[in-house]
Parts: sequence; C-alpha cells; structure tokens
Amino acid sequence: MDVQSVSSWTWVLGALPILLLLLWWWNELRYVVPLKASFRNGIKLPPGDMGFPFIGETLTFVWYFKILRRPDDFINAKRRRYGDGVGMYRTHLFGQPSIIGWTPVIHKFMLRSDAVFTHSWTPNDLVGRNSIVANYGQRHHRLKKFVTMAINRPNALRQVASLTQLRIASAFQEWAHKGTIVAFDEIRKMTLENVANQFVSLRPGPLLDTIGVEYKGLVGAFRAIPLNLPGTAYRCGLKSRKRLLEIFRKELEKKKNKHAKDGELGHDLMDGLMQTTDEDGKYLSDEEVVENIVGLLIAGYESTATSLTWAVYHLAKSPDILQRLREENINLRHKKNGELLTLDDVSELKYTNKVVEETIRIANLTPFINRSADEDVEYQGYTIPRGWKVLLWIRYLHTDPNNFDDPMSFNPDRWDNAAKAGTYMVFGGGSRICAGNNLSRLQIALFLHYLSVETFESKCQDELPASSKTGRWGQDFLQQNLEADVLLLNCKDLLSLLCFYLVVHNHDLNL
Repeated sequence: MDVQSVSSWTWVLGALPILLLLLWWWNELRYVVPLKASFRNGIKLPPGDMGFPFIGETLTFVWYFKILRRPDDFINAKRRRYGDGVGMYRTHLFGQPSIIGWTPVIHKFMLRSDAVFTHSWTPNDLVGRNSIVANYGQRHHRLKKFVTMAINRPNALRQVASLTQLRIASAFQEWAHKGTIVAFDEIRKMTLENVANQFVSLRPGPLLDTIGVEYKGLVGAFRAIPLNLPGTAYRCGLKSRKRLLEIFRKELEKKKNKHAKDGELGHDLMDGLMQTTDEDGKYLSDEEVVENIVGLLIAGYESTATSLTWAVYHLAKSPDILQRLREENINLRHKKNGELLTLDDVSELKYTNKVVEETIRIANLTPFINRSADEDVEYQGYTIPRGWKVLLWIRYLHTDPNNFDDPMSFNPDRWDNAAKAGTYMVFGGGSRICAGNNLSRLQIALFLHYLSVETFESKCQDELPASSKTGRWGQDFLQQNLEADVLLLNCKDLLSLLCFYLVVHNHDLNL
C-alpha cells in the first residue's frame, strides 16, 4: 500500500467520527441552537435529544412499538436517562421537532390551555374541514354541542340499548354455527352493524359490506405517510372517504324526502344531527352532518371493536373474574324474566361496570393526543417553542405503576376506589373529551352481559364438561396468535363447553 492510499484511509477514518457526530447533532444545530440565539436571556428546553436528520427518533419509536411491542418503554428509557423532571422531554418524531408529555400534571396543563395548544390532527383531507375532529375553538365547541345533544337526546341511549342487544344476540348465534372464528374480525363486523344501525339506521347487507370495505381503506390512510400519490395507502384512503361521503349523502337525502313526504322523524344519530339546533336556532348544513357521520362512525366503530376483543381475551385468561361476571348477570337475567335490559338495569351491574372500566383502561383507546404550540409557552422554567408539536402520551397514565398498582394485570376490583386525579383519561380530556364515551361504555356492558349469560344458561348445566367447571375454558379454548395479532375462538368447542346458544324471548333477530 503506497503512501497516498494510507493517507486517504487515514483521512476517511478520521473524518468518519466527526461525520457521525455531526449527523447526531444535526437536529440540535438546526432547531435548538437558533432558538437559544433568538432569546436575549437564553432559553431552557425540556431535556432530551433530537436524533438523526429528518428521521429524528422515529426509528426508535417504531422499534419500541412494532418490534419490541412495548411502547411505554420509549418513555421509560427517557426517564432512566434524563430523570422525571417536570414530565416533558424534547424529541424529533415524524419529521417534526416535538415535546412529549407523560405525567398527569403536564396533561392537565396542556389540555386546559386550548388557546395556545391547538389540536394537531391528520390532514383535513381525511376527516373533512367540517368534522368535529378537524376544528378547534368556537367552531369545535359548536359542533361538539350538536353531537352531544344528538347522542344524549331523550330516549336516544334507551333506543341504542335495545338495538344493540338484538344484534349482539344475533351475532352469538352466528358464531356458534360457524365453528372456528377470528374473534377480532367477527367482533368488528358485529360492531359495525350495531354502530351503522345506531348512526344511520343501516341494516346488514351489501351496502353495509361496502361501507366496511371503505372504512378499512380509510383507517389505513390514517396510519400512512400523507403522500397523495398513485398506489399509496393515503391515496386509497382519500378515495374511500369520497365514496363514503357519497353513500351518506344519499342516505341523508332519503331521510329528507321521507320527512317531507310523511313528516316522520327518525331516531338515529343522523336524524338527531339534522333536527338539532343551536342557541340561535340554526341547523347544521348537510355537509356538516355527512362529514361528522363519517368521522363519528369510524371513531365508535374502531374503539368499541378493540375494547370488546380485549374483554374477550382478558376474561378467557381470568376464570375467576368471568365467574363473578356470570353470577351478577345471571341474577339480573332471572329478575328480568327474558326482557331486554334497560339503562337502569345496566347501571345496577356494579361488577360488570368495573370490568368495563378495566377493559378500556388496559385497551388504551386514546394512546396519544396531538397538539401544536401556537406560541412560546413557559412551564416551570422550561419553554415549549412555538410551532413545535406536542405529543401527550395518554396511554402511559394507565400503565405507570405510580398511578395504578400492577398496571398490566386485569383487575376490575381496582375500581372499588376512584383513580387518582388526572390518571384516567381513556376518552381524552379537556374540551375534546369524546362525546360518545357513555355510548361506548353502554355497548361494552351489554356485550359482557350476553357473553356471560347466554353462554351459561341453566338448562345446559348438565352438559358442561369438567374443564369448564374448573374454570379452565379460557386456557383450553381461546388462543392468541401473537404474530397475526388476532384472537381465535373455537366456537364448536365453546358450543358444547359453554352451551354457546341463545334463548331469545319473542324478539326478531333477522336484523
């Protein structure tokens, strides 16, 4: 090797560490240094690091979420490195300089500061500029008021309770005759049928099947890079949304024509949004109604289906909890003598409602809340810079041992006492708390009632095999496929084991 080659290699090896160091500090030099220079007395940012150029800590984020499947360890790693501090860290995620908040106090501060921490959402092309989730301030307040009044109209939840029970009962019948099912897929189907009936009075059939396909495409776009290019998931999601809007515009026109013809008013959510007025007597426009139906249906559909699947999974692993659930619901079934449950009946199911709360806690329906700082904000000596994204790590509230004892265990009895203030935010918080949280809780409670009662009718007790009497049904007949992220239920075994059939009293189940 000649002298020139040695010199070249020496230069490369000497420059490589400097290059790597420059790459590691690139985002700090790009974002932090100019900030400190622009403040006369300096600026103190929350601790943390910004990672590599452009990608920041995104790959680390994905590593904890997708590879290790332990998302909260992303926060735990920062706590070990930087300490707890004031509950904030700086980082760079998905192309944006960001602040992560993870403690109850910082969540409370940011969620109550709507004027400076505005909602940061997926591009409006996916949700619509008239959607409740795409707006903030007075416009959001107005839209949310319409939605809340429509959902909580007199008898609205009572009607939901009746419709939901009929579809749940029908679903259990179908599952019992199918053999082995993918529980998540079947629960999603049942939930879509329930929510579509409640929101737009749609029944199972080809149109609802089409809606299910389009919603799948739309959900995929929410998780994709927002590039509107041919073949991308984002482009497919935009097309799905366009087709959904057309479907619901036609349904709205049908309702308007029917009302004009015979004066009949419907009782679903779309009817409620069409009929409700604000303080000035103004109605929502047709486009506001349709866009909010698209957004609200996807919210109710996804969150409820996920919660129900987690409920099945945890009850299968917890025979003692399942037995207590059965006992409470069987007692109520005997009192009702075959009648459908009412809202008052559901409120009396104390243990069932504790199972509901534990299910949605551990399911973490709202893992994150996104905000954007519209101005420089001071908090306990630290500055949250204007224009930076703010990621409130809501799920960490529910998995932090400081907030819940043994947080990863499924323990409904923890709800004998209320959660510590600010530690339970499964439906978000502040002015943007989910308007349909009571509706979601109601549907989960009703599902748990039928799951525990209709599989345990007294007339079938002699047919139960020994494994069920020892409480091992969940371990023997419910399997979790971790790689595919689905739950498998062998309904033929469950049919003989748990008498997986329905006793339906004078109700038409051909929904």
